[in-house]
Amino acid sequence: MNFYSLNKNAPDVSFKEAVVKGLAPDKGLYFPESITPLEKDFFDHIEYFSKTEIAYEVIKQFVADEIPETELKQIIEETLSFDFPVVPITKNISTLELFHGPTMAFKDVGARFMARCFGYFNKDENSKKVTVLVATSGDTGGAVASGFLGVEGVDVVILYPSGKVSDVQEKQLTTLGQNIKALEVNGTFDDCQAMVKTAFLDEEITSQRNLTSANSINVARWLPQMFYFFLAYKQLKDKKKDLVFSVPSGNFGNICAGVMAQQLGLPIKQFIASTNINDIVPNYLETGVYTPKPSKQTISNAMDVGDPSNFIRIQEIYKNDDKLKENLTSYSFDDKETKEAMKEIKAESGYIADPHGAVGYLGLKKYLKNHNAQGIFLETAHPVKFLDVVEPVLGETIEYPQQILEVINNKKIALEITTYNDLKQYLLNSL
Repeated sequence: MNFYSLNKNAPDVSFKEAVVKGLAPDKGLYFPESITPLEKDFFDHIEYFSKTEIAYEVIKQFVADEIPETELKQIIEETLSFDFPVVPITKNISTLELFHGPTMAFKDVGARFMARCFGYFNKDENSKKVTVLVATSGDTGGAVASGFLGVEGVDVVILYPSGKVSDVQEKQLTTLGQNIKALEVNGTFDDCQAMVKTAFLDEEITSQRNLTSANSINVARWLPQMFYFFLAYKQLKDKKKDLVFSVPSGNFGNICAGVMAQQLGLPIKQFIASTNINDIVPNYLETGVYTPKPSKQTISNAMDVGDPSNFIRIQEIYKNDDKLKENLTSYSFDDKETKEAMKEIKAESGYIADPHGAVGYLGLKKYLKNHNAQGIFLETAHPVKFLDVVEPVLGETIEYPQQILEVINNKKIALEITTYNDLKQYLLNSL
């Protein structure tokens, strides 16, 4: 399987090259040259397959023979070593919990898969050291730090916006040490992401360092997120009723993976991209004009993205035709609505949703007002990661799970930076 750049001005590459490069030389995101739907028989009997068997069928065409079957299944088994339960909320609404991994966020799946792919590719190439350079608006940093901790031949440098991630998120990416380095940026997530993209195009850096990214722009972070849409479908008792997914959306990697799952034949009727007030995609679907804006800070901070990188992949899937607007609906909600939704979910079902899940719930509820379907919203992170929001809104104290207790009292180690030049000097001189 080859991957091509969406900017169409770079050579096609293998899966391995796409993973190691992260971003194409022309600054484009990589995209698979073909998408072959899975056999109907697979979906008819999906409840009889294990998590590993399902995920292997989903990913194998994209990895092809670059990782042998035995090793790929081992990577998948280690990636999916925790549960992905579908939990009923109301009659037509359930949530898919994606926070049972080591850092309690959905990004554990992509980060663990990618790190293990690197581990496989690096087995015989430890002399070619790789620097994973990644920007985070919250959960990516912790998931990448955990996934890559101790991986031979890999340094990880994580940029995060100062004061704009939760305490738990910050501890998860600043306390591990070893090959994990954290840079605290005086700015927004968009500033962090812009610095990362600039570094990839800086020949002075790339001539000295083999850079790659672990953001969802990387195919090995993005594609495995298809797995849990299939795992949710496996759990459905009624597979004949229309299925709708509402995905809290920031950089749009997660929902884009869902759309890829649909392209593989997963019978999903509709996707709802539920956003906070960073409403670039809802505006685009309404006006037909894509206008990036500076990101605005909200209580659902992992979605504070003013120029979602992965939306271009969704456009590519649909070749920019009307099918995109038929299959994708997008709504925007503010912090007040998000807090009210958290209270409503708790009152109706006793369930405690984090702010991102609450936005997903709002999008689903709005869509289901006019459509008869079964809906699933993604609960992308454990509410403990957003205590400063969840506890005051719900008036409850949330206990720390074991995964959080392991890091919360550790000492933060981070280097403060302000400009791109600060990052450049660090990459050139400090690693």
